[in-house]
Amino acid sequence: MSFSIFDLFWVFLIISSLQPVWQRRQVAVRRVQALKTFEQDRRSRVILLIHRQESLSLLGIPLSRYITIEDSEQILRAIRLTPPETPIDLILHTPGGLVLATEQIARALIRHPAKVTVFVPHYAMSGGTMLALAADEIVMDANAVLGPVDPQLGNFPAASIINVVEQKPIDKVDDQTLIMADLSRKAIKQVQRFVRTLLQDAVPTPKVPAEKIEVIIETLTTGQVTHDYPITVEEATELGLPITVGLPRSIYDLMELYPQPQGGRPSVQYIPMPYAPRPSLPEPKGRPLPEAEPVAKQ
Repeated sequence: MSFSIFDLFWVFLIISSLQPVWQRRQVAVRRVQALKTFEQDRRSRVILLIHRQESLSLLGIPLSRYITIEDSEQILRAIRLTPPETPIDLILHTPGGLVLATEQIARALIRHPAKVTVFVPHYAMSGGTMLALAADEIVMDANAVLGPVDPQLGNFPAASIINVVEQKPIDKVDDQTLIMADLSRKAIKQVQRFVRTLLQDAVPTPKVPAEKIEVIIETLTTGQVTHDYPITVEEATELGLPITVGLPRSIYDLMELYPQPQGGRPSVQYIPMPYAPRPSLPEPKGRPLPEAEPVAKQ
């Protein structure tokens, strides 16, 4: 039985179409194995909430991911299936998302009797920070960041809408802006009340000193900075949040199994291995630049 070039073309096309499916299957198996290993090492229930920018197949259209009702349904189910005495480890990588979904997850976390630990390898902004506040311990990479949780109404911060109304004469403000300001005040009060509930959680032990709670609420919810402001490990620790610096290597290995979908040329590239010491380059033999004179101190 002989094969023509046309037959070989169809064989190549079938293999090429099946290869991505096989690769995805292999990655899925590796993810499950990594999760099982991490759970065995920690003796905990591990839940991942990782939001990358996905791309639709065929068209390649980028699709932003965020915390949704579907996420809350899945996480609540995982928490329900977790025995009360089993700790929960939540690995977060998210820009935030829906307030309703975020609050549902956070309430379920603080109701879990055993210890809840949140791991932040890169960032957990907005709603992600609110989930971190529900944890008894927040373990972060030294360069990871959290973010403010001040409410946003549409494309505008609630605090900024209130400032507009307070700075302009009432007869110069239109009705829609006044309505938005009223909603903004309500939204800030609601968020502050919920964040206070999270910080006052004392099961299994108090996680934040009582005298720090109001300071944290004021800093995170009142729009003192922009909503995308990165709160570093140092700032979060100074605020009084239960921060621990340093992630286990297995967290980074897990993140490698959730890569950002690539479209065309990669924007970041490097050789993934430790570099051995290299000999220093010889000094250039051209005319040296004159050294700047030291500036006299006043």
